[in-house]
Amino acid sequence: MKAVRKHSPKKINEAHYVKLTTPTDLTDEARDAISAAINPLVADAFALYVKTKSFHWHVSGSHYRDYHLLFDEQAEQIFAIIDVLAERVRKLGGTTIRSIHHIASLQKVRDDNETFVEPKEMVRRLMHDNKDFTARMRAAHQVCCDCNDVATASVLEVFIDETERRTWFLFETQA
Repeated sequence: MKAVRKHSPKKINEAHYVKLTTPTDLTDEARDAISAAINPLVADAFALYVKTKSFHWHVSGSHYRDYHLLFDEQAEQIFAIIDVLAERVRKLGGTTIRSIHHIASLQKVRDDNETFVEPKEMVRRLMHDNKDFTARMRAAHQVCCDCNDVATASVLEVFIDETERRTWFLFETQA
């Protein structure tokens, strides 16, 4: 009976993303840089979506209906970002998020596991998370500009505007 050799999967350094043979005129270096800039945004969008949806589910108090609807609307908008960003990475021949563990390893948005958060604190946390997410998208936008990737830069411009709008709404809700 032949011995069967087990192969363990290769670990991929997160700084080096696998390149697929997707045709593009961008250099390999540009594709690597853009994938490395966009994948953490995909992870952040997942984390921010879950946090926003969780607050939608758990909000209570005198402004329940307003916050419940606001958080749900914002969660839907954030969810829509995920697929677009991940597909940009794939269009450039990169690979993207594969698991919850992968998300956790890349995300900058902090998880929120508290059993109860005051509604005003929910608003404050989401406002800061969205503001910080905007800054990270701006940094990724600069990478795209430096690599002459106008398509990804353009996508990010729309998402930056949407995220600034979410931040503004959350800010005004605190007044």
